[in-house]
Order: sequence, then C-alpha cells, then structure tokens
Amino acid sequence: MNAPRRAAGSRASRRTTTGLGIALSALSVTLAASAAALGAVSLRVARTVVRPAGRRPDTRIVRLDAAAQTITLARTPDTSLPGRYGLFTVGSADYLRLGSIVGSDESTVTRKLLTHVPADGDLAAEAAFSGWYFDKPEQLHLPVEEVDIDTPVGACPAWLFPAASATDVWVVQVHGRGTTRAEALRAVPVFHDLGITSLVVSYRNDGDAPRSASGTYALGATEWRDLDAAIGYARRHGAKRVILMGWSMGGALSLQAALESPHAEVIAGLVLESPVVDWRTVLSFQGRMMRLPLPVITLAQSTIASNWGAAVLRSGEPIPLDRLDGVARAAELRHPTLILHSDDDGFVPSDASHALAAARPDLVTMETFTVARHTKLWNYDEMRWTAAIRDWVRAQDLTRD
Repeated sequence: MNAPRRAAGSRASRRTTTGLGIALSALSVTLAASAAALGAVSLRVARTVVRPAGRRPDTRIVRLDAAAQTITLARTPDTSLPGRYGLFTVGSADYLRLGSIVGSDESTVTRKLLTHVPADGDLAAEAAFSGWYFDKPEQLHLPVEEVDIDTPVGACPAWLFPAASATDVWVVQVHGRGTTRAEALRAVPVFHDLGITSLVVSYRNDGDAPRSASGTYALGATEWRDLDAAIGYARRHGAKRVILMGWSMGGALSLQAALESPHAEVIAGLVLESPVVDWRTVLSFQGRMMRLPLPVITLAQSTIASNWGAAVLRSGEPIPLDRLDGVARAAELRHPTLILHSDDDGFVPSDASHALAAARPDLVTMETFTVARHTKLWNYDEMRWTAAIRDWVRAQDLTRD
C-alpha cells in the first residue's frame, strides 16, 4: 500500500523540480533581457552626454501679430519668465529678440517683439527659447575685434572687447554645453563699465572652434586647455590679472583651469553663472527628470568614466568624473569665486554650488536666485545680476590698474 504513495510523491517532486527549473530559466531570460535593456538605455544616455548636438526646439510659435509686433508662444517654464530673451526660428528670420509679456493664458504666452518682423514674415512653428538676447557682438555697440587663440586643437576664434583705457585686468568668458560664445555677450557690458577687457572664447567641438580627434565632449576634462590657451593669449597681450567667467559647462572649464592651469598665478578670481560644479549631481538630476531607474543613471555614469565606455562611445579617453568634482576638490581652490545660481535652475541643480560655497566660505560668495532658471539670471533680473558682479569685482580690487 505504501509503494504507490511513494511513486506518486516522487512524480509530484519531479514535477515541482521541473516547474521550478522552468520558472528559474524564464526568470533568467527576463533578467537578462532587462539587463540588456538597461544597458542599452544607459549607453544611449551616456552617448547623449558626450556627443555635441544642435539646438533643439522647445516651444512653438502659436501666433505672430506683425501689426502689433507681438509673438505668442506655447507656455513653458522658460517662455513664461519675465524679462528679455531670444528665440531661434526658421524662416524669414533665424533669431528674434523678445521683450516683456503682454498677455498670457493657461497654454500660451504673448511677448513683445524687439526684432521687427515684417507683415510678410513667415516663421516655422517649431522654435527654441534662449537666454542669449544678444546673438552678435555688434549689438553691444562696443569696439570689438575678431582674434584667434592658438590651442592644442588649432585656432579657436574669439571676440576681443578692449577696455576704454589701458588695463592689465581681463575677463575671459567661456560659454556652456551645446551653445556658442554668443551666450556670454550679456556679461561684456558690466565688465566694460568696470574698465576691464573682455575676451569671449570658443573651445573644441562647439561649432565655432576646431573639432577634436574624437569630436565628443569631455565635460571640461580636455576643453579647459583651450581656455588655458586663452589665458596665455591674454597674458601675452598685457593681462596681469585674469578673471574667468564660465556659464554652465563653462563653469566646469573655469574650475578646471583654476585647479590645473600653469597660468594659475594670474587668475584673479572666478565668476560662475549657473555652473556645473559636479557632473554626477547634474547627471543624476537629469536622469530623475527623465524618470530613469537609478541603475540606468549609475551605469551611464560608469560608462562615461570607464575605459570600455570610452571605446564604445568613441570618446577617446574616459572622462574623469572624480577630477571634475569641484566639491570634492574644494580644498584645492585658491581663488575668490562668485557663484550666481537659481535654485529652480531646471537643468543644472544648484546643490553642488551651495555645497562648494559651504565648503569654502573663505573664498566663495554665493548669490542665489529663484525663478530665473538656467543661465537666464541676467534676463530675469539684470539689475541684481549686474550689481552682484560689479560689487564682487570691486571687492576684489580688480578695477584698478
């Protein structure tokens, strides 16, 4: 009587074991597929970070009123900001300057046009909102020269705005990721009024300067050498004290130059506008904004910083995220620094800026904005922005020859 029960039990055990094996195999396949999917997404994120990309539309032109000289845009956190801005377009104009908001509703914002658009003007619907405002140096109505800076990748074009009278104080302006040197034009007038010569520079892979061998961004790890060449240019042309002003990724370049440059003794200070102080903070924030799982964000960072990642991304060399961490290297900072950052930046979070200010209160002055968003502090509150820079420069005794 017991033998049939043992046989039945054995068959049931085999069925359970077989079922468990099938389940585990299916789980392994699922996990492998999930890992592959996560890896693919991580690689795509890493590739996006290091590859220069053109300007992308971020709003739509809903209506153009040539008679009233107004333009109505789809509402976004940027298009609804008060102040003066720019708009990249396609059609009868490629760039428009925009003034104050004259009307709005839940889905649109209407702004005054400060660039005249004729009645027969025809613009594509897709557009890109910009904080540049000035897109050409002649719009500043200041003397300007086109010069070339000899860098490790070749001649990088720059705009030189000489001070009204001879001075040994220069500011070298460096733009951010995915933009060009026109981004920095807004800062030229405040330094000109202080009697300081401005050198507005380009760097490898930005569309104005030569391409590097890889054609990819190193997030400041190599680009700072082009900025360093600009400091050398300034020294050869009479500069004895050089302020570095970096916008967004230009802030990362400026910090690297301050920490690594053989010209460090002439660097008189840093002005950082919406700066990248630590790339991991930025990449993690962007990943959360895209609702990416933490493993994807972590793997993307590892890819960027690894030898195998450099091979897959064709970026030439791993990007040393540790060396680009300004907070971790705060003890090495030797120069007075002014940071201008909006706490609702929306692209480069201000956390690392605050952390650097907290780590080096002896050197770092933090001017915190709200509402102003990323690199749009001048546009949002020009008077406060200008006063912050002017007062800091004077406090460093940088207006005297």
